[in-house]
Amino acid sequence: MVDRCVLTAGERAEVAELVNGVLGRCDSWDPLAFVDDSVPLAQELPARLRRFLVEARVNEVDVTVVSNLPVDEDLAPTPIGWDAAAKTGAGSREELVLLLCGSILGEPFGWCNQQDGRLVHDVVPVPGMEQSLTSASSSAGLSLHTEDVFHACRGDYVSLYCLRNPDAIGTTFVRGASLPFSPDMRELLSKEVFTFYPDDSHVGMTLNALDGDNSATPVRPSTTGTVLFGPKERPYFRFDIDFMEAEGDAAEAMREVQRQMASRVERVVLSPGDAVFIDNYRVVHGREPFTARFDGTDRWLKRVNLIRDVRRIYTMSASRSRIILG
Repeated sequence: MVDRCVLTAGERAEVAELVNGVLGRCDSWDPLAFVDDSVPLAQELPARLRRFLVEARVNEVDVTVVSNLPVDEDLAPTPIGWDAAAKTGAGSREELVLLLCGSILGEPFGWCNQQDGRLVHDVVPVPGMEQSLTSASSSAGLSLHTEDVFHACRGDYVSLYCLRNPDAIGTTFVRGASLPFSPDMRELLSKEVFTFYPDDSHVGMTLNALDGDNSATPVRPSTTGTVLFGPKERPYFRFDIDFMEAEGDAAEAMREVQRQMASRVERVVLSPGDAVFIDNYRVVHGREPFTARFDGTDRWLKRVNLIRDVRRIYTMSASRSRIILG
């Protein structure tokens, strides 16, 4: 079960009117230029929706869904790749809806090396990437993971807004609190003996590459930390079996966590107009495999990362940019 708020027809119309008003005042849609206005404008969302999202934040709800949000009746075909969406501005109305709702929970931000530094990402299958370990994959499922597990400024929430999902492809997730760790396992998972790496959606460069050596091989900067962290009575959890490693007992603990997660997978199937907000400190998420057609009818989501305190990013980057430099 997930916490869900289904908007009434009237509430849906309120959201659509707010979005139409914002876009009507824009010469061109630029999420990064708009984002500082998203928090005050979000206060104009229907009161019941605002209250629902505030309660989800305060109570640290694992998975929160808002249904019956507006989707353009003349929605463009699913782009073949995020770059095609970026060039055409496809789904800009839905990007605004997600930014407004997400701003109740946290501050939107992005990464300079993901989708050319875009604030809002398009999650669509990409030809040639069917087996990749990224959201561009299709025939390979996306394994359960913490988003950007390696970084101190990883999002507090991953938000996804469904524009199209005709094949009912599920977003999978496991709640960290559902895993039956023994006291010894908890102690081991709380030790700083695990190494975390950027996933394949991030692009690392060697020092030689930064000096202009085009032959240099990309590298993955790593961080060392714990799997469990924070308050002992209700610890937070981070995990990504594909982009972490450990040795000895810690390596066996990783494999045990993976085994436990396999038997506790839940799923939510997003329909057009559904937005899901996944607590990235309490839940790992993934996606079921599917066969992409690349004919304009494939699954299409918008994604925004949300952080509760954007000043964490400003402090790390020494600028007031919401785009993390890496």
